[in-house]
Formats: sequence, C-alpha cells, structure tokens
Amino acid sequence: VDHRTSQPFGMLNGGASLALAEIVAGHGSMSLCREGEYACGVQVSGNHLSAVPVGGKVFATGKLIHRGRSSHIWNIDITTPQGQLVSTVRVVNFILKKK
Repeated sequence: VDHRTSQPFGMLNGGASLALAEIVAGHGSMSLCREGEYACGVQVSGNHLSAVPVGGKVFATGKLIHRGRSSHIWNIDITTPQGQLVSTVRVVNFILKKK
C-alpha cells in the first residue's frame, strides 16, 4: 500500500482492492479461455472488513466458483501477510468470442 493505492488518510483504498480483485479474476479467466475467446469483467462487488495502512502489504487469492461456457464467477480474498481478511470480492467475467 502506497500513495497510489491509499485514501487521503493513509489507508488502502477500497477501489484499489476491487481493481486488484478484478485483475486476479481476469488473469484466472484468461488462463481458462479456449483459443479464440477472451474474458471481460462485467460485475465486481466487494466487502471491506479491515484497514491496511500505507506501508502494509496485501495478497489476493482467487477461487473459481463457477466455470460455464459463457461466464466465470470468482471469489477473491485479499489478506495481510498474517492472514487477516481485508476484503472479499465477487467478480463475474463473461467469456466472449473474438471476431
């Protein structure tokens, strides 16, 4: 967590947490796509449970909840190095065909 990802009062910004979760889910879905497909994020919803100050670190771990032909649903947990849950985020990706 640094000045780019913090709120004015020095804590991890919730929007940065959502962006991190969407990146993790996007990479996860892209690794599952077949040739000629790509993943597109369509919904992100999160709950922020604890604060992380500037200088702190977080880790994001994704778990695939649903793998369909046209959508993937991911749950992303963001934690501190000590394992404290910071945010839990649900991401839905549509799987689209390249034209």
